[in-house]
Amino acid sequence: MKQINVDVAVIGGGTAGLGAYRAAKAHTPKVVMIEGGPYGTTCARVGCMPSKLLIAAAESVHQIEKAPGFGVHPQGEIRINGREVMDRVKRERDRFVGFVLEGVDEIPAEDKIQGYAKFIDDHTLVVDDHTEIKADRIVIATGSRPAYPAVWNELGDRLIINDDVFEWDDLPDSVAVFGPGVIGLELGQALHRLGVQVKVFGHGGKVGPLTDPEVMRYATKAFQQEFYLDPNVRIESMKRPDGQDKVEIQFINHDDELETFNASYVLAATGRRPNVDKIGLENTSAELDERGVPTADHYTLQTSASHIFIAGDASNQIPLLHEAADQARIAGDNAGRFPDIRAGLRRSSISAVFSDPQIAMVGETYNQLTKRLGQCGCFATGEVSFENQGRSRVMLRNKGVLHVYAEQGTGRFLGAEMMGPNAEHLAHLLAWAHQSQMTISEMLDMPFYHPVIEEGVRTALRDVNARLHLGPEMIKHCLDCGPGC
Repeated sequence: MKQINVDVAVIGGGTAGLGAYRAAKAHTPKVVMIEGGPYGTTCARVGCMPSKLLIAAAESVHQIEKAPGFGVHPQGEIRINGREVMDRVKRERDRFVGFVLEGVDEIPAEDKIQGYAKFIDDHTLVVDDHTEIKADRIVIATGSRPAYPAVWNELGDRLIINDDVFEWDDLPDSVAVFGPGVIGLELGQALHRLGVQVKVFGHGGKVGPLTDPEVMRYATKAFQQEFYLDPNVRIESMKRPDGQDKVEIQFINHDDELETFNASYVLAATGRRPNVDKIGLENTSAELDERGVPTADHYTLQTSASHIFIAGDASNQIPLLHEAADQARIAGDNAGRFPDIRAGLRRSSISAVFSDPQIAMVGETYNQLTKRLGQCGCFATGEVSFENQGRSRVMLRNKGVLHVYAEQGTGRFLGAEMMGPNAEHLAHLLAWAHQSQMTISEMLDMPFYHPVIEEGVRTALRDVNARLHLGPEMIKHCLDCGPGC
């Protein structure tokens, strides 16, 4: 077995692994990156990029269907060619993956070790059966994988995860989506708009990442008006009939009646779990949480074993690409400069669901605030509905609601949850304000053009300012702001 000694070993070659490798390399030349699967990152191969390609195709169909609302009537029947849809998805997906691979190719061959790593002790890794690595410091960046009940494996090739969707050559007739979270909502709605018969099932009543009950109720109703969604379904049976390429699902529908749905595929979108269960963490001194994930300092990404760091989806913090990139820089930098540990910049949280209307969250969530401040009534909520908001109505995109949260006394902006048009852009404005620790009054001093969707943000800010007793009562029709604001 080959034996090597390095200053830093990075386990994983995805977004977090690549970032950690580069950050550590800035401090020492003796860095290796270990990867057992294909390079290319989850985002580029099976995550954010291919899903947005599918969503873009679905949005183009939806715009045609909405055209009569403007008095524009497309001629003839809308024809969706599933093979052409999936061909573009895969071609563009491969292009994005290619960009990542170009970066990987620039890494010296001796720094890349192919295989799966496992801890033998705090400083020793064995890669498959060919290489033993003695490392002074180690960064765990092993990513995550879909999680679903093991019994579902009995469905065979009719059970799929989001990775499988982007290998289709054509669109199927029907799909049952289990899990109305980010992945389930995005893919479920997109497939529905592309002509696939879709039913989305959940357990526990949650929709997307939302925690604000009113925003969640609005989102549930909005989605249910377009496709079948039951966030707390009662499944009576789910089986694959012998010799048939379908799954028979019996469930209690919204009318409290037993219904049967025959699906070409069951898409498991029930969550993800960190890939840390097969890397031999039991052979280290690192403390693990209840899910078997090493606990780590939020600002340094250092575990209880001082020379071991963790980053990205494996850290069980926020499984988003921009978070993985930030964590990678912090963990890799600290592993490279060890023992001179530095606290890294952790930005204000921001997340988005690319459904229609979009869902977005910024800063502290409603649940976090109610746990921290709710008992004393120390925060207030401002609201705006986009149903009568001027610019939203002009574009026939007038669905949604925005809640903003602010601290009593100081007036500081604390966070927001929303469903609405252009929520991805509204969330960025609010995230910048949150990271700048702005007050509601300071945010209201910022410029707002007319007519734009962002004026809805101002309405919500004025509402919460009045509830903080820091500003005037809300004016129902503010002509100073222009019509429809």
